[in-house]
Amino acid sequence: MKLFTFKKGIHPAEEKQYTCDKTIETLPRPKEVFIPLSQHIGKPALPLVAKKDVVKKGQLIGQADGWISANVHASISGTVKAVGMFLHPMGSRVPMVHIIANEEAEEELLLNHPQDWKTASLDELKKIILDAGIVGLGGAAFPTHVKMSPPEDKTLDTFVLNGCECEPYLTCDHRMMVDEADRVLDGMAIIMKILQLKRGVIGIENNKPDAITTLKEKIAARGESWEVMALKSKYPQGAEKMLVSAALKRNVPEGGLPSDVGVVVNNVGTAMAIADAVIRGIPLTTRVVTVTGPGIVEPKNVLARIGDSFANAVEFCGGITDDTSQVFMGGPMMGMSQFDLNVPIVKATSGIVAVKEVAEKKNQIFPCIKCNACVGACPVNLLPNRLYRLTEKNMPQEAQDRGLMSCIECGSCVFVCPSSIPILQWIRIGKFKHTNSPKSA
Repeated sequence: MKLFTFKKGIHPAEEKQYTCDKTIETLPRPKEVFIPLSQHIGKPALPLVAKKDVVKKGQLIGQADGWISANVHASISGTVKAVGMFLHPMGSRVPMVHIIANEEAEEELLLNHPQDWKTASLDELKKIILDAGIVGLGGAAFPTHVKMSPPEDKTLDTFVLNGCECEPYLTCDHRMMVDEADRVLDGMAIIMKILQLKRGVIGIENNKPDAITTLKEKIAARGESWEVMALKSKYPQGAEKMLVSAALKRNVPEGGLPSDVGVVVNNVGTAMAIADAVIRGIPLTTRVVTVTGPGIVEPKNVLARIGDSFANAVEFCGGITDDTSQVFMGGPMMGMSQFDLNVPIVKATSGIVAVKEVAEKKNQIFPCIKCNACVGACPVNLLPNRLYRLTEKNMPQEAQDRGLMSCIECGSCVFVCPSSIPILQWIRIGKFKHTNSPKSA
């Protein structure tokens, strides 16, 4: 069987064996949570609670501030200890709501939702997604209600469910497709109703044969015509533009979105969250997280409450080994290295990955040898070596003119660089300088 993919890309070690066969386990209710008001793309939510307020699980504690923002809900019932600045896994301090759990049986507040979503209006379904605070759970954390309201000038014909999960080590999406297939497909059906689309495609890398088989069987039992497409395992196959290219042979224009070529893409975790909100009235207060790597004593896929700590999740998995050298939020390619495990699990936390050693060649940086390996690997056809040099020389506008903002920050350039140059870090600096320069203000 021919496997579709995109041009270029890389093949890092998959490292899925730690957790690919581990069913999802639920973390115990934490004694406290720190829930950030900023865990999505866009403006932070506005706090709706204050110190000493008593809250219930599912209660709205942060109101979306504008269209590109997202609601935030309490993930436990308890008392607000503080609303203040606390450490976020991205490395800075951001506004959070600190809640201490109560000792009573937990009461849960549900969203207003229809008895039968199939007869609900499109506006009603969109409002539930907005109210639930759902964002992209593949890592981007873009508010989902925005995707469900594409511009009127965009003609859509296809929905693509992203089950690729190409990042090394991570298997949370894989397990959702196997363990919770019906919820995932319910979410897909709701999305397709909202977007009024008939064609549905599920893209899954071929290193997940059980997920491919499970979804095909479930779709056939539903009588749907959706296609499950096995894609070649390659990084970054799960990036939206790469997935659209591989599955549909459509090229998203530079600076454009999948909607520019008639497509909407959502992650499987996002689809499951939509099903929970629309069918059961449950806002986004939990997510599945892969806790894995050679530095974790007993790697697992866990269902964690938003705001619970990395430390609690790691402890549930037996802790970290003494020779662990680095812990990432997310995978090693696009993840963020952590210096403190007392940070909260957020909506974008797909994984907690502990590794024992960093590759020896990364300990020393050498001059660029102009081999163009980074150019050959870049899936969006940029010149990473040129972009990093322009940023290094403090020429952000020139870097922008050469496609700086089109970089998807996949890290493929760093992976293949024989000189261990932190190309991606330089590109991120260049993006920051361009975004914050007087000319772009």
